[in-house]
Amino acid sequence: MEYSPKIMQDNLDRNNFKFKKNFGQNFIIDKNVIDNIISKSGVDSDTLVIEIGPGAGSLSAGIASKCGNLVCFEIDKTLKPILEENLKEFNNIEIIFEDFLTADVNEVIKKYNYKKIYVIANLPYYITTPIITKIIEKKINVDKVVVMVQKEVGDRFKANPGSKDYSSLSIFLKYYFDVFKILDVSRNVFMPKPNVDSIVVEFVKTKTKFDVKNEEFFFKLVRDSFTQKRKTLRNNLKAYDLDKISEVLAKYNFDLSVRAEQLPIGIFIDIANTLC
Repeated sequence: MEYSPKIMQDNLDRNNFKFKKNFGQNFIIDKNVIDNIISKSGVDSDTLVIEIGPGAGSLSAGIASKCGNLVCFEIDKTLKPILEENLKEFNNIEIIFEDFLTADVNEVIKKYNYKKIYVIANLPYYITTPIITKIIEKKINVDKVVVMVQKEVGDRFKANPGSKDYSSLSIFLKYYFDVFKILDVSRNVFMPKPNVDSIVVEFVKTKTKFDVKNEEFFFKLVRDSFTQKRKTLRNNLKAYDLDKISEVLAKYNFDLSVRAEQLPIGIFIDIANTLC
């Protein structure tokens, strides 16, 4: 199957397809970018890939040519004839027209044999965090997540302490994954063209085992620490035992005047464990 803006547009026109803003639909059409994503993600015949939002199937076809099996979750049922036409040459693809966020993904993948699971997706920014959260909370045993999102969102995902993009979300992700940038993607390789450039970010299951006494308390503490990002821990954590927090911070040469964005995950874990 070939890809070009004209070929894709002709296919969409034949099926009277209309892009839907509520689904954040921007289909990737550049084969070089598709090949680059697949190459850098390391998909091979031992991989079961879950693709979320295949759109017209341009990335799906590239994945299917390399992976063992591909399971696609697509919420827009009007894409069914387009996907069936574009992907008809492959016998290792299952397309499920259902919202990934409500689907029983663990039940779906039971029937497949694989050595590793990757999630690959071209996502609108507003759905990315819920998808990552579902993967974690539903214990979908993925080895790697590769997502293409708008650049500013990707920058928040991979942010480190001291960065303006560092947030409670950054810490949440670092608890479960090592996060890397794979490549930058121009807005010009999408149809329709979005208003911003994108970035492809890779989440690899972390090998670090954090010693956290109470995960629920730990994540609440982190969220509260970032409640008002420009304020200090003294202001954001008034409801906690500030004397104990101060003692922990002193071990790392910080005090209560520090902002949450300056602290690495290890210090938050120490504070949480001390307060439990």
